[in-house]
Amino acid sequence: MLKEYLSVGQIVGTHGVRGEMRVQPWSDGPEFLKKFKTLYYDPRGEKPVNVVNARVHGNVVLLTLEGVDTMEKAQAMRSRTLYIRRADAKLPKGSYFVDELCGCEVSDAGTGAVYGVITSVSPTGANDVWHIEKDGKEYLFPAVSAFIDSVDVAANRVTVRPIKGIFDEAENAD
Repeated sequence: MLKEYLSVGQIVGTHGVRGEMRVQPWSDGPEFLKKFKTLYYDPRGEKPVNVVNARVHGNVVLLTLEGVDTMEKAQAMRSRTLYIRRADAKLPKGSYFVDELCGCEVSDAGTGAVYGVITSVSPTGANDVWHIEKDGKEYLFPAVSAFIDSVDVAANRVTVRPIKGIFDEAENAD
């Protein structure tokens, strides 16, 4: 499902004494997050905040936000999730946000069998793993292009061509 505001990272700590914060990005890398001039403190976009400075530091983004100019203010922001407005993001064709992938129904591209709904995504380094739930049971699906037929987050639908054994229990239940 397409969302207007998407979570992009979490403030995980402070850096220095002038309000700079360490943000763990929830994207392919920290470079993506540092491009934004406005972030949001809430998933409805009701609390915008200007980005004063953003720079990559290893696998995190060091971020200074308007109004956060001391270590104490930065520390008070720890664990807060940050959001972007979808319209401000430029994604390569065929890319999508994890936030939009969660909630999509997963079905078989050949048979149409419904395997469940994506509830979360875990990065493993080599590829992401989709957590797909159906009837209280969770299936782990390797998000590899060879197994993915199509992803249509606007229609809330993903079709896959799974390897034998991943959904055997789910297939027999239908």
